[in-house]
Amino acid sequence: MENDKGLIVVLSGFSGAGKGTIMKHLLQSHPNEYHLSISATTRKKRPGEQEGREYFFKSKEEFQKMIDNDELLEYATFNDRSYGTPKSYVEKLINEGKDVILEIEVQGALQVKEQFPEALLLFVTPPSAQILKERLVGRGTEAHDVIAQRMAISSKESYLMNNYDYLIINDVLEDSVNKVHNIIQCEHARTVRNNDSIKKMQEELKEYSKGE
Repeated sequence: MENDKGLIVVLSGFSGAGKGTIMKHLLQSHPNEYHLSISATTRKKRPGEQEGREYFFKSKEEFQKMIDNDELLEYATFNDRSYGTPKSYVEKLINEGKDVILEIEVQGALQVKEQFPEALLLFVTPPSAQILKERLVGRGTEAHDVIAQRMAISSKESYLMNNYDYLIINDVLEDSVNKVHNIIQCEHARTVRNNDSIKKMQEELKEYSKGE
């Protein structure tokens, strides 16, 4: 009687919050349960990359046609390179009963929620702003002005956190991975996601309704 349709799970968070690391460990811990969504992009294919594995590589004209035909769940452009989530790819997976995880930014997450209100939105944050800054500095890969820009962006994004369904405070990595997994599994049991099972049980019980 269980719902056999998969979930669309959106994982967002501040830069440096650790959402990518959580995603990596979640997929490693549960390789047969979750599927990472593959984005379409207009950027050039790099050596070793394969079509349909890292990305679906598109020309700018092809990408624009996908936008015009409403074929993307969400999309955005950074530094003249566009990225988006193909709707048909995600729908195919969830109809096969697979949970699909989208690791995308806040604006994209809200686009997904608009098209799929039943999507599950998770926001990853460190325990404090100071720890967030320390993690960015600890990377050792970005200049002070870039870190300042990322913190400023995080400040703006913080006002959109209430649009998410669950908050993942990423302090201990293992705990955060387990929390994400448990939330997704519990979501499958929500009554709103199991209308067919409820109706089936109601129909089966009709013959007993008179108490005879």
